[in-house]
Amino acid sequence: MAMLARSARDARGHFAGAPAAARRAAARRPWMFEPEAETMPRERLAALQMRRLRATLRNACENVPLHRRRLRALGVEPGDVRSPADVAALPFTTKSDLRDHYPFGLFARPRSALVRLHASSGTTGKPTVVGYTAKDIATWAGLMARSMAAAGARPGDVVHNAYGYGLFTGGLGAHYGAERLGATVVPMSGGATERQVVLIQDFGARVLCSTPSYALAIAEVAEREGVDLRKSKLAVGLFGAEPWSEAMRREIEARIGLRAVDIYGLSEILGPGVACECGEHQSGLHGWEDHFLFEVIDPETGKPLPEGETGELVITTLTKEALPMIRYRTRDITRVTTERCPCGRTHLRIRRVTGRNDDMLIIRGVNVYPSQIEAVLVGLAGVEPHYQLVVERRGSLDHLTIEVEAAPGLPPERYPDVARDVQHHVKSMVGVTADVTVRKPGEVPRSQGKAVRVRDLRPKPA
Repeated sequence: MAMLARSARDARGHFAGAPAAARRAAARRPWMFEPEAETMPRERLAALQMRRLRATLRNACENVPLHRRRLRALGVEPGDVRSPADVAALPFTTKSDLRDHYPFGLFARPRSALVRLHASSGTTGKPTVVGYTAKDIATWAGLMARSMAAAGARPGDVVHNAYGYGLFTGGLGAHYGAERLGATVVPMSGGATERQVVLIQDFGARVLCSTPSYALAIAEVAEREGVDLRKSKLAVGLFGAEPWSEAMRREIEARIGLRAVDIYGLSEILGPGVACECGEHQSGLHGWEDHFLFEVIDPETGKPLPEGETGELVITTLTKEALPMIRYRTRDITRVTTERCPCGRTHLRIRRVTGRNDDMLIIRGVNVYPSQIEAVLVGLAGVEPHYQLVVERRGSLDHLTIEVEAAPGLPPERYPDVARDVQHHVKSMVGVTADVTVRKPGEVPRSQGKAVRVRDLRPKPA
């Protein structure tokens, strides 16, 4: 264990010149990437947040016209913010702000000062574009390394990275973080799933990074090829980029034989590495409060909610140079707690994201999230954990059809029985009545990145 701790420090040079207290903390907690930061007393953490928040507001006010106009309209100066109560008076930032100022209008640095651009797909309009200075990239790599260490990755591990590379932040975020940790990266990206299975075995990967839906696709192909991944060296999986249920976690762990850890992030804030579960307890994502300020608000009123209540997650960046975000509305539904985790980390924990405001369906007056349907389907006899929700307009009402996939070997004459079983469980557990169509094995589309769970066939507004 002592040798592992030394190799971790040597690999990243993190403790060079560190205070004696930090070095002693590292010796006590060799599984932490930044022990002093991860176990900082909450009073010090709060004071650090306020100092960094004022610096962020100065950066935004001086360099981003939109933020300057909004803050001045409220009569707020950066130095006025001294407590969390003051933060609640600041204006929100939304995804539409990035689209309205496409491509570089929210940047606090000139384009020539940026070393990286990422962007969304733009399938529903203009893409959202995010930029990074060299310092931002270093911050991102450090937070991803911290997250991966928390999940159970270690220096020297082989990290099989099946997140997509390119404008999506997942692939390069995991790549840079694994390198900073001192691991060996296999930059596989998505696709070529048969080859993924081969290389996981041949290269002796201990860590798998992908979306949870693609992890299941890898497991499915391995089983079809007669490969038992439970006998591989895989021990840790970092899965994110889409909401997933506790039932899917159990399914992935059972079929691959690893510890499935939830990781959270979004491009507008940084990318993956904003928060991550610890592999020891898997009891909520540690939100890295030395770099981000987290709030939960009522999505309807925008008012802050007390700790423990479920609402929309709002994040303010504290250390980003190129794209400071003030009270960014993530649309993710969750709750937070400051109750200390048994692992010793003091940062608040974000409970599993159950869905997004913009993913929520309202079917005959019932609010439905895809993750709720997923929780019913995973482990249900006769079906695989692959599904799509099809929404149509019938008359004046919206109608939901759930397309599920039959388990291999299930006789087609059993499909109607399975459909009735799924319909009954969804009605009793989610409270919505839906038609159910059972597809043959392999007929529900697989995704190499974020899974497409909803097909909305309703007429578009004129």
